[in-house]
Amino acid sequence: MTGAGPDAEVVELCQDLIRIDSVNYGDGSGPTERKAAEYVAGKLADVGLEPVVLESQPGRTSVVAHVAGADPGRSDALLVHGHLDVVPADAAEWTHDPFAAEIVDGCVWGRGAVDMKDMDAVILSVFRDRLRSGRLPNRPVVLSFLADEEAGGILGSHWVVDHRPELFDGCTEAIGEVGGFSLTVRDDLRLYLVETAQKGIEWLRLTAVGTAGHGSMVNTDNAVTRLCEAVARLGEHEWPLELIPTVRAFLDTASKAYGVPLDPADSAQLFETLGPIAKVVCATLRNTAAPTMLRGGYKHNVVPGRAEAYVDGRFLPGQRERFRKTVAEVLGPQVRMESLVSDIGLETPFAGELVDAMSAALRAEDPFAQPVPYCMSGGTDAKAFSLLGIRCFGFSPLRLPPDLDFAGMFHGVDERVPVDGLRFGARVLDRFLDLA
Repeated sequence: MTGAGPDAEVVELCQDLIRIDSVNYGDGSGPTERKAAEYVAGKLADVGLEPVVLESQPGRTSVVAHVAGADPGRSDALLVHGHLDVVPADAAEWTHDPFAAEIVDGCVWGRGAVDMKDMDAVILSVFRDRLRSGRLPNRPVVLSFLADEEAGGILGSHWVVDHRPELFDGCTEAIGEVGGFSLTVRDDLRLYLVETAQKGIEWLRLTAVGTAGHGSMVNTDNAVTRLCEAVARLGEHEWPLELIPTVRAFLDTASKAYGVPLDPADSAQLFETLGPIAKVVCATLRNTAAPTMLRGGYKHNVVPGRAEAYVDGRFLPGQRERFRKTVAEVLGPQVRMESLVSDIGLETPFAGELVDAMSAALRAEDPFAQPVPYCMSGGTDAKAFSLLGIRCFGFSPLRLPPDLDFAGMFHGVDERVPVDGLRFGARVLDRFLDLA
């Protein structure tokens, strides 16, 4: 049986995946990835692969499959990975049902449309077509569809790396989410942002203790007051500007593309020039610590003896200890800091044969493409795979309309992906596999 083209099924596959509720609430409640994993495993088995289905806990399911390479002299495998879970969505806030996967205005709408059931669909569409038509990739490939990425990958990528590392034997390089998307400069120039770095994660719980008592009385040992003062100091702390090589390279390339010198200290100029993607760029110019939740007390007229705050900390590659030291100094000795989720930052040079293959594949489908490295402010499953010595990139190619706020799609309301962009991504990935 011959294939019908690498992009033949991609839209239908994306819709199917979005319609499978795999919301990850981060607290063990709600649906799991099991149904999505079974769907993926079935699609891979249909074309002769033997997927390995893994569960870290009941229902928290990942899938791994191996694809032979066409070059018998190549033993260095490429890891291609995606995740199956998505963040929650309140249907009342959406223009279209977040789990209906409707096609409206040329886009597939739904939770996971860009994060990242679109790329899962691209991977499935490309490899199903290749295996049906007997077109093996240039080198061996390990496909991995993972659970729990939206909660730090503890039950997904980190679990698989810790418990089944042999599944990734031979993998030297990897591609995954949040990279390879376009930023239109003008009609004859589009930058394609390839992720070569990402900030580390430090999710913190802050605790202050004091003397409990009646709310009507003066209390100079108030845990809520102590905590709020410390949280305010941290939230208002001015972190110094620090440009890692990836960010500097992006700004240099963008400056030339737009024909203006970009000043990283001038956020207004960055937003004016780069548009919505400036949100991502500005977040990678320094370490950050964003207070996100407060907990304290149980009755209006009772001063509690304990209060808690939660902080989403992100640090530049190699700066974890400096970040933690600064946070502790800003908080002061009366607030205890505890790390709940901690993961590394990453950075790899934007150079080498794999980067050349990305560039060539993009330019073959878009002659006005100019690949450029960038740093991601969030994190991906690449953090876990890098622990196996795998060099990781974010490369999930999409050509986007100039007016689409792509950064705003991630975890946002009305998440959607252009149909033409999905098909473009499948064609680029297909070409890439012959060159990588």
